[in-house]
Order: sequence, then structure tokens, then C-alpha cells
Amino acid sequence: MESTKELYKKRRKKSKRNSTTSLSFSASLPRDVGGVYADSICAVKYSVDPFTDLRESILEIIRDVGIRDWNDMEELVYCYFYLNSPEIHGAIANAFLSLFC
Repeated sequence: MESTKELYKKRRKKSKRNSTTSLSFSASLPRDVGGVYADSICAVKYSVDPFTDLRESILEIIRDVGIRDWNDMEELVYCYFYLNSPEIHGAIANAFLSLFC
């Protein structure tokens, strides 16, 4: 299994080869997201350390938005998985799990 850093390096190499590839700097929450996240703004960030950056982002949202219950937490996990590519899903899972283990 490849580490997150290895996946990131591969992705950067691929991006450099395809210099005509357009990059999106905006993201939208899924339409079915509501509750405390309904008015949230998504920020796009490129990271050399996804685990640390994701963990800090998650903690910031928990602190600023105020997670009230487990349903809010599940919706937050859903948003992170929805907004990020599958290559980052392992880092997202590890970042969330590190908060509770």
C-alpha cells in the first residue's frame, strides 16, 4: 500500500506532464448537506502533509461550527470524503480516527 506522500508525488508528476490540465480552486458541498454545515464555505488547499493539514482543518471546523452530536460528525466525514479525491480518503480516515483514538 502506498503512503499518502507517494501518492501526492505521483499526482504532482502527472500534473506536470499534463500542463494543459485545468485546476479548480473552488468546491461545493453536496446538495444534501444541511444543518450546521449548510452555509459552510469550502477552501481548496494543496498540501505536502495531508494528514496534518486535514486534522487541523477538522479540529478547526469542530471548534468553529460546534459539533452537537454524532450525526453532525458523520456529516462532516461525508463532506470530507465527497470533496476530496479517493487518493486522500485514507488520510481523511486517519485524521478523523486520530481525534478519537
